Amino acid sequence: MTSPKETFLDEKILKMLAGSGRPMKAAQLMLKDGEIDCMQDYANTVSIKRLGYNDHGPVHMRKVVINALAMLDLLNKAGIKLNSEKEGSGSFEDSKIAVMLASFLHDIGMCVGREKHENVSAMFALPVIDKLLSQVYKDDVEKRIAVRSMVIEGILGHMGGQRIESLEAGVILIADGCDMEKGRARIPMKIGESKEGKMGDIHKYSSSSIEKVTIDRGDKRAIRITIEMDSPVGFFQVEEVLLKKINSSPVKPYIELFAGVTGQKMKCYL
Repeated sequence: MTSPKETFLDEKILKMLAGSGRPMKAAQLMLKDGEIDCMQDYANTVSIKRLGYNDHGPVHMRKVVINALAMLDLLNKAGIKLNSEKEGSGSFEDSKIAVMLASFLHDIGMCVGREKHENVSAMFALPVIDKLLSQVYKDDVEKRIAVRSMVIEGILGHMGGQRIESLEAGVILIADGCDMEKGRARIPMKIGESKEGKMGDIHKYSSSSIEKVTIDRGDKRAIRITIEMDSPVGFFQVEEVLLKKINSSPVKPYIELFAGVTGQKMKCYL
């Protein structure tokens, strides 16, 4: 059953795509696909109940879609052509579809476990991608192959462990890292665990200090990411997670990154 939070995020995604033709059709198919829904829910079951990690399910994946779409639109408004356009394999709308599907499916490999889950995600996602794209592109096999390839690249590259080349995949890498508000620790690293089972987790405490992540138009570059925190411990999350993802992304030249404690001077990273 879809939660109120998921419904709210679904509406936000559709609003961002209003009037966009094929991307809207792809989003509608994607959001009502029962197989995807079940995989996202089970990914969260494994992540939270079995492994004791944070949200890797339907809410997180929807938030990554929203972050990614926001960044794509900012790049487009700045006149920056994505790889589909530069290489002649598709349009900006085709890039939107690829990024949206990859964002929505990137963590379904958590159904099996954490280690190399990006590879498992790609394996699980492939038949679903083919099913959806066959409805969006019908007889356009060339377009279907190009978009499918970008979806898989985005999924495989979202952890930063595999080199990615396209701006589309680079957007997903950063969009994933931007979902860090209020307790969403991005790295499940437990430290200081005692015999009683209590643990000190710097990622948990760092993430818990993140009040707000904003994605807007930059002053000198296409995209500005601003992170507000209520404690300096949040800098750990920014520097050890998000900044590393940005540095691994081909979108880095178009990013401004600012972070700071609310009410204090922001630190400029990029």
